[in-house]
Amino acid sequence: MLEATAQALESAGIVDAFPIQEQTLPLALAGTDLIGQAKTGTGKTLGFGIPLLQRITAPADEGGGKSINAQALVIVPTRELCVQVAKDLELAGSGRNVRVLAVYGGRAYDPQVEALKAGVDVVVGTPGRLIDLAKQRHLDLSHVKVLVLDEADEMLDLGFLPDVEHLVSLTNKVRQTMLFSATMPGQIINLARRYMTQPTHIRATDPDDAGSTVLSIEQHVWRAHALDKVELVARILQADGRGLTMIFCRTKRTAQKVADDLTERGFAAGAVHGDLGQGAREQALRAFRSGKVDVLVATDVAARGIDVQDVTHVINYQCPEDEKTYVHRIGRTGRAGASGVAITFVDWDDIPRWQLINKELGLAFHDPIETYSSSEHVFTGLGIPASTTGVLPSAQQTRAGLNAETLEDLGETGRKPKVASSARSGNRDSKSRPANNSQRKPSNKPSGQAGDSTSRPAAKSASDRPKRSRNRTRGGKPAGS
Repeated sequence: MLEATAQALESAGIVDAFPIQEQTLPLALAGTDLIGQAKTGTGKTLGFGIPLLQRITAPADEGGGKSINAQALVIVPTRELCVQVAKDLELAGSGRNVRVLAVYGGRAYDPQVEALKAGVDVVVGTPGRLIDLAKQRHLDLSHVKVLVLDEADEMLDLGFLPDVEHLVSLTNKVRQTMLFSATMPGQIINLARRYMTQPTHIRATDPDDAGSTVLSIEQHVWRAHALDKVELVARILQADGRGLTMIFCRTKRTAQKVADDLTERGFAAGAVHGDLGQGAREQALRAFRSGKVDVLVATDVAARGIDVQDVTHVINYQCPEDEKTYVHRIGRTGRAGASGVAITFVDWDDIPRWQLINKELGLAFHDPIETYSSSEHVFTGLGIPASTTGVLPSAQQTRAGLNAETLEDLGETGRKPKVASSARSGNRDSKSRPANNSQRKPSNKPSGQAGDSTSRPAAKSASDRPKRSRNRTRGGKPAGS
């Protein structure tokens, strides 16, 4: 490993390697194609990030020029994961001034195009935006030395595999290819081997942790009633030692409703889901990372890619769709060797789905215990004071809240621009304006053109309007005849 990379990681407190890193780094640094598989939260990003940075030539390197075209490409399935991976690579490459660009949808094109024209070393992006930029010839992938497919199984689930294959075909055929993921379906392995040269498949586990989920995560699975879930969550959020908490829902509407309900109960909560613009999603994530909010309610779009320190609790408000989703959800806690608590609510209708997940992962929760917000095992099992209610006491409402975080204008694509406040108040202001328009600047538009406000006659008062003439008739003849 280069000295500058080691110093950058050490300055961030990263000095020990995890099992996936110990096994992959020697092979990856030697340029071998590999498939790395490890549980969520065990350090896969640096497992491919360190070899990737080793292979490229940065501007600060001796004899290194400022090449414009990307030398490395990392393809990820979600925007949140894109931001996180780019952040980790920037940290590891900060000692060599490595230029890392995150490319994903929801943001304006122009800043990304300008960054590409100025020159980048590593591009991290989602398939859709990468293809758009490549088709417009803003992104040239023919100089890529290292290609990484991160969380490829999620790309399969989201239907991105044809896009990924297209992007791979645009890269240099002489390259190193690495694939990292927590789960590895057969289709992904077949895909990887089509584009890899004699890849080595590495599956890293701790000797004392042979299960599918991280051993340091304390898991609870309860059968809960839909009408009692928010009340139950409000009590869980007041458990002793509870830090940052993530709550996962299956639908966007449910995620927003839960966030709103918890806010009304005094908790500092934010939401991340597909109905929000990218600016609002990043606002909530920044507020969560900075501690302005300590509860983040999200759909599965955020299950991958959010690597936040000190997430102590994960709550599955709705039962996950499958075992992979469950693994990725609860993997937001218990990261980097820390401990955590995962609580899953299972509706009566979801019992068969949960039992399949339980069987697949080899868990011990085949028949979840029936649980309500007043159940004794909730208080004793999670260390919740007996006097706790469903509302956070005013004395404990110390977080700044979501509104304390600035909402950035990202020039979002595919969304209607907001109407300016002056335009919204135009009707109210026009009532106080004089009817005389003689002082207005004359317009060059024809008098009949739509939208020409100066061509319209001034409003007349009621006394100036001509009176309507009414003639009474009877049988088609004047009434007086």
